Amino acid sequence: MPNKIQSAIKIFLPGRLCLFGEHSDWAGKYRSINSEIEKGYALVVGTNQGIYADVKHHPRNLIFQATFNDGSKYKPIELPMKPTALLDEAKKGGFASYIAGTAYQILTNYGVAGVEVDNYLTDLPIQKGLSSSAAVCVLIARAFNRLYNLKLTIREEMEIAYLGERTTPSLCGRMDPACAFGNKPILMTFDGEEIELRELKVKQELFLVIVDLAGSKDTKKILRDLNSCYPFPRNQMEQNVQQYLGAINAQFTQQAVGAVLKGDARLLGTLMNQAQAEFDRHLLPICPDQLTAPKLHHLLNHQALKPFIEGGKGVGSQGDGTAQLVARDRESQTSAIAIIERDFPEMQAYCLTISRC
Repeated sequence: MPNKIQSAIKIFLPGRLCLFGEHSDWAGKYRSINSEIEKGYALVVGTNQGIYADVKHHPRNLIFQATFNDGSKYKPIELPMKPTALLDEAKKGGFASYIAGTAYQILTNYGVAGVEVDNYLTDLPIQKGLSSSAAVCVLIARAFNRLYNLKLTIREEMEIAYLGERTTPSLCGRMDPACAFGNKPILMTFDGEEIELRELKVKQELFLVIVDLAGSKDTKKILRDLNSCYPFPRNQMEQNVQQYLGAINAQFTQQAVGAVLKGDARLLGTLMNQAQAEFDRHLLPICPDQLTAPKLHHLLNHQALKPFIEGGKGVGSQGDGTAQLVARDRESQTSAIAIIERDFPEMQAYCLTISRC
């Protein structure tokens, strides 16, 4: 048990937006089986929206009070800080499993007592490819880290959060807990079990719009169908998937790093348009019922948005979950959101500003 326990603290954890490189984390992991597979590359950044919580010590239990982004409250979670109780809850799946799974990893490695977490506000869209579940896992890891002065680095918090989510039935990837870095753009490289992280310094602000498409998608099916193309392709369609998630993605992501470093919105938007077209050409045939994504493509091709955006693409596993658009400037960001609210009233648009650093 660490000697020094902090008093009550406040924590904010953003979501995680994958600008480029969706699916590359698990695809790159297959290099440990097939060395001809290209490394995975992903460019990610924390959202401006997230999870807000007050955290304090509890002598025996894990207590979590959640508020979802629609303002509704989840029934309070209270579990004894005992391995069996936490592991049993984690294996059940569902929202409480993420909290229990991460607490189980912390308890197993550091032997702490309990915490009480009041998640009093959430403005992050849930289950929309923005790593809301990973944000909850990192929140729990960070709560224990700071409250009990465990001195974990950000990467160690990410590892605990990843292991915590993998303790549940979730199929989360390695890029999901990158929300731990906050609003900084991060280049992630996936080589088998190895991960490299590079923080990027932006010279000029970039203004994006994240759009909840108010659609539906089956992420598990998308992952299952795409994973079926690995580790060794059996036909041209499967080769196309590996080509896109490998060499093609590597090229787009490296070019996007240059655009982000310079704050070049035009180049970033152009690359998103091109990446979406190549994604559709190479991956859509494997899972057409999920990746045809009519809502996504209707939004991306909406003529009224053209004067205000440089380009856009899907988010996360793709499909009709969430879209991202690169606005030309701050005023265009505001105008694009107004157009979406007018022409797509069922959708919800959010600002994402990548600040200079």
